Amino acid sequence: MNQKVVLITGCSSGIGLALAVRFANDEKKRFMVYATMRNLSKSKALVEAAGRSLGRTLEIKQLDVCDENSIKACVDSLPERRVDILISNAGLGLIGPIECQSIEQMKVVMDTNFFGFVRLLKEILPDMKRRKRGHIVVISSVMGIQGMLFNDIYSASKFAVEGFCESLVVQSMRFKINITLIEPGPVITEFEHKVYGEGLKTDLSKADKDTADMFTNIYLKNYREIFESVGQTAEDIAEHTLMIVTMDNPPFRHQTNMLYTPMTTLKYADPSGDLSIDEFYKMVFEHDKVFHASLNFLKLLRWRSRKSFSLEKSK
Repeated sequence: MNQKVVLITGCSSGIGLALAVRFANDEKKRFMVYATMRNLSKSKALVEAAGRSLGRTLEIKQLDVCDENSIKACVDSLPERRVDILISNAGLGLIGPIECQSIEQMKVVMDTNFFGFVRLLKEILPDMKRRKRGHIVVISSVMGIQGMLFNDIYSASKFAVEGFCESLVVQSMRFKINITLIEPGPVITEFEHKVYGEGLKTDLSKADKDTADMFTNIYLKNYREIFESVGQTAEDIAEHTLMIVTMDNPPFRHQTNMLYTPMTTLKYADPSGDLSIDEFYKMVFEHDKVFHASLNFLKLLRWRSRKSFSLEKSK
């Protein structure tokens, strides 16, 4: 049986690393994985996690999604430039009041999360069209369909990706190319540790008192609790992704966290958008006791099922 060639971006840690290891260690050996990252000096964790699959069903390559030459060089190095499954995972996060963020910071997030994906497609899509087959998988987010407090720019980048893919998928179907948006909710990874840590260091001097208080005492205060209550692991996302790419008719969108799905369902229930916005507002500012009680209940269920997570690194 011919192996499918899988190219994954952002594999130095987190979801990308978990994806690379899971696909490379597929019991049926259905995949040849090219795990890529911007900086190869950060490949140690992947090398250790890959184990015996390294050099067999997994190879590590350099690829910077913000550099067209880097992308081309990586694809040119593949046998026949063939990519059967592209998993676009590389990304950056940014939280906080927009008054405290520079336009340059915002541009970097958009350049990586949105234009990075577009650069990949410009290089890989023509060959998929020529072969009339392929699967484009994007690790998106529920924040690509539901905006979130103090995640304005990150949500904007994911909305851009989702709108782009929704436009492209109709054309792609004519070439028998599948596109799937994987939409996790909270995921406990180094990515989240970093975003949370940077959020704690935000200079709030340019924000008014009410906004600064909202970010510190509502958003950051609840950040860890939400992740510890409903957060998934990177390995969970890898399992969902493997399931999707092995389907005969993969869906266009797939949410990985059923605990979070009711939140996004509100948006689809009311085309005006008023229902979801009103409920989010009440949950944050009026029903905080019920909100915390619900999170504590979910955390208890996780603990009892031995699946509780923490944003605190084990010492």
